[in-house]
Amino acid sequence: MSLKSVIIPVLIIGVGVFLSLDQFRSHRQWLFEKAPSFISRYVLEEKTQVRDTKKKGVILTQDELAKYDGNNGKVLYLAILGKIYDVSKGGKHYGPGGGYHFFAGKDGTKAFVTGAFNKDGLTDDVSDLSPADMLGIKEWQDFYEKDYKYVGKLIGRFYDTNGEPTQELKDARKAIKEGKRLKKLDADDKQLYPSCNSEWKSGEGGRVWCSDLSGGIKRDWAGVPRKYFKPGSTSYRCACIRNTGAPGDKSKNQDHKNRGDLDNPNFREYEDCEAESISCRLPTK
Repeated sequence: MSLKSVIIPVLIIGVGVFLSLDQFRSHRQWLFEKAPSFISRYVLEEKTQVRDTKKKGVILTQDELAKYDGNNGKVLYLAILGKIYDVSKGGKHYGPGGGYHFFAGKDGTKAFVTGAFNKDGLTDDVSDLSPADMLGIKEWQDFYEKDYKYVGKLIGRFYDTNGEPTQELKDARKAIKEGKRLKKLDADDKQLYPSCNSEWKSGEGGRVWCSDLSGGIKRDWAGVPRKYFKPGSTSYRCACIRNTGAPGDKSKNQDHKNRGDLDNPNFREYEDCEAESISCRLPTK
């Protein structure tokens, strides 16, 4: 007689006793209440694990990624910030002879913002890029995330052999976060001091002027053009500033001289242009 033939009948008898005797009634009630939630939670966790596994994708070395440059087949991969994408459907661009073939089979992250598509430029070293540049790279990665199939991760600068983020990737993410913060500050600044309209004509030179829609900012005032120097900067942009009412950075209820931002030292007049003119000619060079 086998052990299996003994155990199974014993288990059946035990289950029958558990389900029939009154002394096990409270235990049966507890089991029937808890079992459904336990089973559903178990199934959900299993499904989640499967989804997470699929999302992690493959983990490739640089040599393995290099095989997917389209020269030995139709499959085309590229990496940006260590994430690998299948760009095969864009073969006419990324395949041999295509305008972006230099990106295939490698991580050329830096070149996405520098435009240096030579051997030195097609690198994943982004340590010397500005936060604005890093934000530009993130926008490129978002493009591939949206339009192409995610494949996995590249072992190297941004991910280790287990597919976990390296310190360099964490630093890159910090730079991207800073880039987003600076972009918002710039947008807020241009909302407060809208950019001027501008034009340039051969033989006549340039002109800058203000309207109630210049800089793409709809408002109830036009303002006057000024050279806007941010504190500590030697460069400037043309900004339309208020020439009446309260300064842009103060509440209308605060005391003011009804001169808008005319007395702000960060704004300088254009040469040979009337202080209250909404349009200024730029000298020809």
